[in-house]
Amino acid sequence: MNWKNIGTTLVLSILTAIGALVVYDSFIDEDQAIEQPASFRTDQNFQGQTQLTNFREKDEAVSSTKTGSHVNVDFTEAAGSATPSVVHIKTKVKPDRSARGRNPLRHFFDDEQWQGPRGRPNRPRQGSGSGVIVSSNGYIVTNNHVVSKADEIQVTLHNKRTYEAEKVGHDPMTDIALLKIDKKGLRPIQIGNSDSLQVGEWVLAVGNPFNLSSTVTAGIVSAKARNINILKDRAAIESFIQTDAAVNPGNSGGALVNLDGELIGLNTAIASPTGTYAGYAFAVPSNLMRKVVRDLKKYGIVQRGYLGVSIRSVDSETADQLGLNSLSGVYIAGVQEGSAADDGDLQEGDVVIGVNDQKVESPPELQQTIAQFRPGDQVTIHYR
Repeated sequence: MNWKNIGTTLVLSILTAIGALVVYDSFIDEDQAIEQPASFRTDQNFQGQTQLTNFREKDEAVSSTKTGSHVNVDFTEAAGSATPSVVHIKTKVKPDRSARGRNPLRHFFDDEQWQGPRGRPNRPRQGSGSGVIVSSNGYIVTNNHVVSKADEIQVTLHNKRTYEAEKVGHDPMTDIALLKIDKKGLRPIQIGNSDSLQVGEWVLAVGNPFNLSSTVTAGIVSAKARNINILKDRAAIESFIQTDAAVNPGNSGGALVNLDGELIGLNTAIASPTGTYAGYAFAVPSNLMRKVVRDLKKYGIVQRGYLGVSIRSVDSETADQLGLNSLSGVYIAGVQEGSAADDGDLQEGDVVIGVNDQKVESPPELQQTIAQFRPGDQVTIHYR
């Protein structure tokens, strides 16, 4: 990559925090964010609700052929490749954990299932979601919010066989959890490179919306590196792939795949004024998921480097003050004393535009990129 008119500093990720790498200074009022953690404004005319989708559909895609001004897209091969690797997850929460008003996940499951009949608030509750097979010996990745409070987890494979699952580990900062079932010879999904994904590219969503197993929907990538402030923690890592493939409750943890049938995202949330699909769906990028899963398998926890900076987007005023020609990059609003960024001589007012050979244009992209490294790794930060 050709880096012009920039400084370069070598930053050593410190061996301390297993948690967030950077703090994203949000422009949302903190009191409002606490009171309404699942809402955000998409534009001046639409106030939508973002919710995690513990119900969902499957993804599949294939090749496209172009004839004149028309493009014919065939999703059958991608669907056939991805669908056998997507599972249906059912969870059960014991009464003492599932009473209405005490379980934070109740908003993300079907209301009738969680509330139950009147006068029976302590009845065991059930939820449903999706998962993706990532190894032939029984490892399955899903969303943390699907299984975080579950006392019992059942996984139903594409062939309808059901197995009890155990939680290997979870990472609330990315909303990813890893499960294991006692079964070998499974068909793992092929994992693709989410960094190479392009806006406008066809994708398929594969999952189990409304308990409808093995459902596939198609759409395009609407945007990348979306931060929708849904994980309720300033240290959370949100750099979602946005798509208009239909995703509904039950799709959480299901696959978002490209036309080659490769996993490029884990479907996680929707933005909707009604609680069902309204054109906005969000997935955790596969590259971020891959690193989290690797750590959970090896260590049981995620080992995440800590850069030690607070950041924000570059606005017009900042660009004018710094004499920048564009608004791309990430503004360093503060540097923690003694941190890796401090050791690497990053300073307040610097604008990060790349990590190693990867271009960085926004705070979510920087968060996602640094999150793929472990404490002790050395990275080159490009800034101006």
